[in-house]
Amino acid sequence: MTLMIKGAGLTIEDVVNVARHQQKVALHPDALARIKKCRAMLEKKIAAHEIMYGVNTGIGEFSEVVLSDEQVKEFQKYLIYNHSAGIGEPMPEDYVRGAMLGRINVHAHGNSGIRPEITLTLVEMLNKGVTPWVCRKGSVGASGDLAPMSQIALLMMGEGRAYYKGKLYPGREAMEKAGIPLPGLQARDGLGIINGSNVLTAMSALFLYDAFNWLKQAEITAAMSLEALKANMKPYDRKIHEVRGFKGAISSALNIKRMVAGGDLAEGRIPCKVQDAYSMRSTPQVIGAARDALTYARSQVEIELNGVGDNPIFFPDENIQLSGANFQGTPVSLPMDMAGAAVTMVSVLSERRMNRLNNPALSVGLPAFLTKGAGMFSGLMLSQYTADMQIVEQRILSAPASVQSIPAAADQEDFVSMGMNTAIKNFQILDNAYGILGIEMMAAAQALDFRDYQFGTGTTKAKEVVRRHVDFLDIDRPLYDDHNKMKELVKSCEVLNEVEKTIGPLE
Repeated sequence: MTLMIKGAGLTIEDVVNVARHQQKVALHPDALARIKKCRAMLEKKIAAHEIMYGVNTGIGEFSEVVLSDEQVKEFQKYLIYNHSAGIGEPMPEDYVRGAMLGRINVHAHGNSGIRPEITLTLVEMLNKGVTPWVCRKGSVGASGDLAPMSQIALLMMGEGRAYYKGKLYPGREAMEKAGIPLPGLQARDGLGIINGSNVLTAMSALFLYDAFNWLKQAEITAAMSLEALKANMKPYDRKIHEVRGFKGAISSALNIKRMVAGGDLAEGRIPCKVQDAYSMRSTPQVIGAARDALTYARSQVEIELNGVGDNPIFFPDENIQLSGANFQGTPVSLPMDMAGAAVTMVSVLSERRMNRLNNPALSVGLPAFLTKGAGMFSGLMLSQYTADMQIVEQRILSAPASVQSIPAAADQEDFVSMGMNTAIKNFQILDNAYGILGIEMMAAAQALDFRDYQFGTGTTKAKEVVRRHVDFLDIDRPLYDDHNKMKELVKSCEVLNEVEKTIGPLE
């Protein structure tokens, strides 16, 4: 089904479907009418020589420089040239496609003054699979993601580079192969493409989608460890969490209880302690807090996806244009800093449970380091080292970027969001989180194989899926293949999908 873009209603799932699964898009007729109306107003103002930032003036520190009529025609080209100043490896294509979708949705409001040909060209690029080659680094996340968005704008002039059908071409050649006419850039067009935080917002939407799936798998893995450690399941009673009131904790406790339902532990047939350690007992409160943090971040990202992140902004009904700072990425970077830290926090909890599975003083009768031949064999001792290394990297990356502003443009742009740093480091945090959780899941499956009682239906299914990929560690072997397989297993969501088929969707 084609996604109709109308300036409202865009979700992170829409971003995922378009960016990763090539869902087709179309511009709603009402949105196209708004774009045309706004452009007509802008052209009247240009003809009347009304001073407008970024249209007939320079930008940044040069905003007081008024351009001649001849300069106005050429300014947008040189603006894009100058701002195509990124560095480093190319972004994944889904980041770029998500940013293009977000920019189309900004234009759909009819407040950007851009020519409709520009927006419709972006639509065609998405639908025909032309994805600009964009450097990963260079944006400070205020005045928009100027450097990466400029590499998208280069395609409007047949410049830059782009992927098409799996190959990288010069921009003009990619557009010709796809049969997309070049619209060129006229007054306002270049700035109207680049002056918003669309890349960091698209990346944040993709991250949140992946992180929510990861959190569900953190609950699945916790349930496996809890059953292996003979946990007291009373702390997972819904009543405990309802009287406190945090929605995330209520959902997390419910998911874990559903995982262990039907097993001997849940049915009270296994002796347990009166109170377990915090890494076991407070799992719903910790994962729940992460759920709530990600839910808040999602609300802010979806506001940005559906808002007018641009400058200047045109109001055709009032015949006015206002210059402000709606390009500022802070409303996204601040909650997304918290989202990244939340994933790190849950990863720390995961490693603490994995430690209890390994430690014979804490594992309620499991063999030391989950091996039959302690001394001769070391079992999963070194798996914990690997998890710990990744957690330290996560902790370093969890320092907020949103407080790291460095002034630029001769102090005209003296506070910036550094939101691209947030978006980049969040994916690094999540990459480590896949590995850490995979190691706990592998350890939990190993521990469960040492137990001889009945496990919950969800736990049983999760262990079954793990065993499709990683064998029981009977005698020591090199573990790097197992670690990488488990990391990819978590990333693929195969365990999550199989568990949900068995016990129904998790919250």
